Amino acid sequence: MNQANSTEFSPINQDIVEQLMAIELACHPHPWSEKTFRSCIDGRYFGDYLTVDNTIVGFYVGEYVAGESTLMDICVAPAQQGKGYGKALLLQFFQGCKERSTQSIFLEVRAKNISAQMLYINHGFSEISRRTGYYPSNSGFGYEDAIVMSKKL
Repeated sequence: MNQANSTEFSPINQDIVEQLMAIELACHPHPWSEKTFRSCIDGRYFGDYLTVDNTIVGFYVGEYVAGESTLMDICVAPAQQGKGYGKALLLQFFQGCKERSTQSIFLEVRAKNISAQMLYINHGFSEISRRTGYYPSNSGFGYEDAIVMSKKL
C-alpha cells in the first residue's frame, strides 16, 4: 500500500452499506444481499471500510463468538486490487480480533481463488478442511469447493 496516500479505516455502519454494496456486487459472482449485509452490523459482528484519498476501496466483516472470530467477507474494489489493500484490511481485521481477545480465527475461501489463499497462507492461516461443492461455480455451471482455513492468535 502506498503510504503517500491518505488512508483511513472507519467502522461499518448502516449509513455506509449502500456504498459498500457496490464493491460487494463488483467482487462476488454470488454477492450478499443488502439485507444480509445489513444484518451483519453490530452485535457479534464487526467490520471496517478503508478509504484512500476519500475513495472507499474495500471493507471486511468479521464475526466474534466465544473466543473465535470468523472473517465473513473481505472485498477490494476491482480497480483497486493488487495495491496491498487486501493485506491492509486483513491486518485491520486481526486488530479487531485482538481487541475482542480472539483465540482462533476461521475463514473460508473458494478453491479457485489462489490469490486470496496466498494472502491468508502468508499471514499464518492453514487449511483445516474442505466443503465439497459449497459455492456455485463462477461459470454458472456446477459447484466449487470451499477451503476452510484457521489461524491461532
